[in-house]
Amino acid sequence: MSDGDLDGAVAAARAAVGLPVGARVVAAMSGGVDSTVVAALLKKAGYDVVGVTLQLYDHGQALKKKGACCAGQDIHDARLAAETIGIPHYVLDYESRFRDAVIDQFADSYLRGETPVPCIRCNQTVKFRDLLDVARDLGAEAMATGHYVRRAVTDGRPQMRKAIDHSRDQSYFLFATTAEQLDFLRFPLADLAKPQVRGVAAELGLRIAAKPDSQDICFVPSGDYRTLIDRLRPQGREAGEIVHLDGRVLGTHGGITDYTIGQRRGLNVAVGEPLFVVRLEPEARRVVVGPREALLTGSLTLDETNWLGDEPTIEAAADAGRPVLARVRSTRDPSAARLAMQDGVVSVVFDSGEEGVAPGQACALYDPADPDRLLGGGFIKATTAVV
Repeated sequence: MSDGDLDGAVAAARAAVGLPVGARVVAAMSGGVDSTVVAALLKKAGYDVVGVTLQLYDHGQALKKKGACCAGQDIHDARLAAETIGIPHYVLDYESRFRDAVIDQFADSYLRGETPVPCIRCNQTVKFRDLLDVARDLGAEAMATGHYVRRAVTDGRPQMRKAIDHSRDQSYFLFATTAEQLDFLRFPLADLAKPQVRGVAAELGLRIAAKPDSQDICFVPSGDYRTLIDRLRPQGREAGEIVHLDGRVLGTHGGITDYTIGQRRGLNVAVGEPLFVVRLEPEARRVVVGPREALLTGSLTLDETNWLGDEPTIEAAADAGRPVLARVRSTRDPSAARLAMQDGVVSVVFDSGEEGVAPGQACALYDPADPDRLLGGGFIKATTAVV
């Protein structure tokens, strides 16, 4: 499909939705290019489209910040886009829900010495739980989003698969999507690359065709998330020691929330060898550092798991030692591993050591026999170093 191939994009959207023309579909509109194009394609495809935008935080703070999803300028852009497309549009105030489910959890996670992924929490709670309920209340048969993932149905069961454009794939951020949610969700951009989406937007005359993608955490328009954490959880600013793995005290720090696993810069200690943050001990306010090889993780345990595989549960898959491909960061390729049960907890055991694994991050699981298929995953609870 060439850039700006509107007919091809409409056909792809209709195939992704898989519902009779005229069915009501709610389009989640963030005000960005992707979700706006989704709404426009669904309208072109003949669906009864209703646009819904969530106001998730104080949009006054982000009014002048383009690319800050779900606030200020983006809400304005979503409203104008809905008028251009010719669909009804609703803005829902979800600030309190978002604060409780995402922002407070984000700050608390740093206090626990974790490295959170707020985009996953947002998808897991506000967008794919609360907003789906709204879509059903509006009489929709499905809800469509601008995520770059593919939904497939095999033997009557929905699967989540990577988008055709792997460079844009967002399956890692959607690992917590349940089978029930996936049954209701649709992803019309699965077969499109980003340049094609922008081409379609331009052909449709949408004013956001050249709008930049958001880069920062949406509720931190400045990109300075530590200032937000300091304001919400000032106790994270308590000083403590920087300690080498061998027990030497190398210096002090001004707050554990300044550090993440794998960090090298900004340690302000010098011992003649490169040092990395290996472990955070928040109760003792201790930052533990060591050589790079100390970052190698042999296994990890998972919390808040989700399973989309063929086995009835992730516990059953772990009992069977199921092989998986485990992705521990959105920017990292999956690594070969297997599931296991350790002391009654689902764990991932790597074939080779995996570097820089941080509690609080997500671990998305894929099928080694079909690497585009997402099997589920969980949040990383704890890690075990390679001996």
